[in-house]
Amino acid sequence: MRVYVPLTLPGLAEAHRTGELGPGPLTAYAVTPGLREWYVSDDIEELEYAALSRAAAASLRTLATEPSLPRRRVVIAVDVPDRDALADPDRGLDGSSVGEVRIAAAVPMAKAAAVHVDADAAHDDVSAAAAALGAADQGDDDAQFTVDGAEDHELLWYGVQEIPGLIG
Repeated sequence: MRVYVPLTLPGLAEAHRTGELGPGPLTAYAVTPGLREWYVSDDIEELEYAALSRAAAASLRTLATEPSLPRRRVVIAVDVPDRDALADPDRGLDGSSVGEVRIAAAVPMAKAAAVHVDADAAHDDVSAAAAALGAADQGDDDAQFTVDGAEDHELLWYGVQEIPGLIG
């Protein structure tokens, strides 16, 4: 199963240095039954993109809690056995957890398929979105508009062999 693990640039650097994502448990996003039902789609590429987008939103949440981090959302796509990515059936259609899975143990970086990172041009919008996230969560429409501005930026795709250039 392809899962999308939200990170930050320092988190990616740490995973590269240690050779694994972890320690577990890890929160990731994947095409789960709940995500399929939520997005009402059978197009696997569309569903994978939705899972990636959920992970990007989780990365933004981490940035919002740590102002010193570089303002770029980071998501790493890894392949794990289906049995290792467990969705909580009690939270299946909870809007905040759609597509969320837990991975109990660390995942070797050798399982990484790709890395998705914001372009430098997204910096200002991602910074503003991280700052506005709390207000958006409280229902502020202007703040939500700012958060949506970050989501307008597509994450760029990088091969895992490009990680040293991303973190260096």
